[in-house]
Amino acid sequence: MADGQRTSNINVVSILKILTFRLTKLNIWLYSERQQENATLLKGADMEIRQLEALLAVLESPTMTRAAESLHLSTAAVSLQLHSLASELGVELFVRSGRKLAPTPAALRLAEHARAVNMRLKQVKQEFSDDSASDARPFHFATGATTLIYRLGRPFRLLRKRYPRLDLHVTVLATEEIVAGLIDRQFDLGLISLPIRNDNLRIIPLFDEELLVVRPSPQRVRGHHIGTIQPQDLDGAPFLLYPKHSNMRTMIDRFLDNLGLKRRVIMEASDTEAIKGLVESGFGYSILPEYALKGSRRSFQILRVAGQRLVRSQALATSIMARPRGLTESVATFLQQILSHGR
Repeated sequence: MADGQRTSNINVVSILKILTFRLTKLNIWLYSERQQENATLLKGADMEIRQLEALLAVLESPTMTRAAESLHLSTAAVSLQLHSLASELGVELFVRSGRKLAPTPAALRLAEHARAVNMRLKQVKQEFSDDSASDARPFHFATGATTLIYRLGRPFRLLRKRYPRLDLHVTVLATEEIVAGLIDRQFDLGLISLPIRNDNLRIIPLFDEELLVVRPSPQRVRGHHIGTIQPQDLDGAPFLLYPKHSNMRTMIDRFLDNLGLKRRVIMEASDTEAIKGLVESGFGYSILPEYALKGSRRSFQILRVAGQRLVRSQALATSIMARPRGLTESVATFLQQILSHGR
């Protein structure tokens, strides 16, 4: 009985040894196959966005572990992507410097391209996800005070009704400051007075508005009657005008110069309402936008120079960008339709 049990134990041990040997051979074969498969993948793989993302993550992270965490991958997966990318390009991307990986010049050059690719991808995603109706980001609009007071009240009410999520921020500035703010991307959209020449802006024409002479009246005036004044009656007259170097002042000065008229500028102000008040008080003449002169009783006359018309053109302006914000385009189109047709 003892001999039979010993024989049985020997057989079990032999079987276990055989199984262990075969399992070892199987593991070696599987490992070899996996290595060949990885080599094939590395050799034939095309460059992928994930590989470029891995490169940037490693460059911008203090350690490989942090880079892998930012990508939600294992360090082995990140290493494999970098190895694949280096093999694809035939360059070395990183070298060991102590315990750290140091990027090669090739890696730094490739990173510039990778960032450009990422930027383009973001633009593509924005193009297909930029829904104007759901855009709740702050929208910065700049305009002059006169236009805001006399032309934009109703359009803004309609605009808010059309885009209930619109977070509208309005800034009142002169045209020159609006243009500077648009170029610096401080504003999404601006309403300006033409002419403006700037290759960085897209101009959307709106409407023309006549500029008229106003002079003090000894009695209150009703209605919107526009009288006539001869050019020589303005020669040497005291004027309250907009500040020098402003777009409006340039237009007015050119108009008066073309008529050969001298004027005494006794005050400069950017506030149209302040100028109107001073004209009513008898301080002198001015030239103001027609829409700012509409109203009830007043103590000044509205005049047009005989045989002459001074007109300013109003327009929307926005910065030229590779991919403009969808809401900017929608708001510009909406305001253009309302203001151009005077609705």
